[in-house]
Amino acid sequence: MLTLCVISDISDIRSLELYSLRDSGLEAAVAADGDITGIIFDIKRFAIHDGPGIRTSVFLKGCPLRCAWCHNPEGLSPEPELVLQPGKCIAGCRFCVDACPRGAVSLGESGPSIDAARCVRCGACAEACPTGAIQRIGRTVTAAEVVAEIEPDRIFYVESGGGATFTGGEPLAQPDFLCALLALCRERGIDTVVDTAGCAPAGVLDRVAELAGEFLFDLKIIDAAGHQRFTGGSNRQILDNLERLVSRGAHVMVRVPLLPGVNDDPASLETIGRYLEELGGVTGVALLPFHRGGGRKYIKLGRRDAFAGAAPPPPERVAAARAALERHGLTVQIGG
Repeated sequence: MLTLCVISDISDIRSLELYSLRDSGLEAAVAADGDITGIIFDIKRFAIHDGPGIRTSVFLKGCPLRCAWCHNPEGLSPEPELVLQPGKCIAGCRFCVDACPRGAVSLGESGPSIDAARCVRCGACAEACPTGAIQRIGRTVTAAEVVAEIEPDRIFYVESGGGATFTGGEPLAQPDFLCALLALCRERGIDTVVDTAGCAPAGVLDRVAELAGEFLFDLKIIDAAGHQRFTGGSNRQILDNLERLVSRGAHVMVRVPLLPGVNDDPASLETIGRYLEELGGVTGVALLPFHRGGGRKYIKLGRRDAFAGAAPPPPERVAAARAALERHGLTVQIGG
């Protein structure tokens, strides 16, 4: 299925049904099956903020949360999307119209439009468009195909201590695909990191933890009501999963986004610091100051950016937040 996105706002979608695929035990032989498919929306090379060393970051599509500040809104929907940008359309160009096998694409004064009832979600129009007036976000690939794209970067992993990072979206939302990717990387000696918000059934987490080298675990808000308000979901399972990972001795770097008006006040930072101090066992804490990197994506997707008026925190506020966490005996870095 392909989602057509023009100016619609899908911020109210809830996607816990993403986990309708098997969320408990999977045979090891199946987990290493390179034919298992999933949906990704980007592969970023030479990443230096997604785990140790130089890394290749693979972005899996779909997330059950709807964080108000999300920097990757194109990763929220679990399905591929078509995005229309009429301003890029060349007058008189009919490549998209001619490429469509079902006659679902038409051109008007404002650019291309797509008849959703006739569209078969093949993406041919996006492939034919020379200017990006129609773009496809998300592609279905096999685990073997992804690892084949990763492998040429291994020389950089050896020199820097890097590897592959699976992020999103929420990578745990595609558990079979993620487990296959991790298993194939393990077979090839490629270090792996899973960047997650932890919003998944415990059975999914256990399967992934058997295969992942390290976790980057987002911890946004401890207060249950605040978490529900700003992310659209409960944090009960998230906190349970963080505690579950630590109890099994997994390597976990906790990442705390510093968000204006959400968790940058002294009381919120004190709550986070105290929680992590009592939890113990984490590798460290990465404090991630809010930035405006995702702003243009909302414009492109035609969605409302709830943090459009927010500004990145000044250096003194970042330093104060770091000090607040360090008072709880935590090792804190900025970024990463």
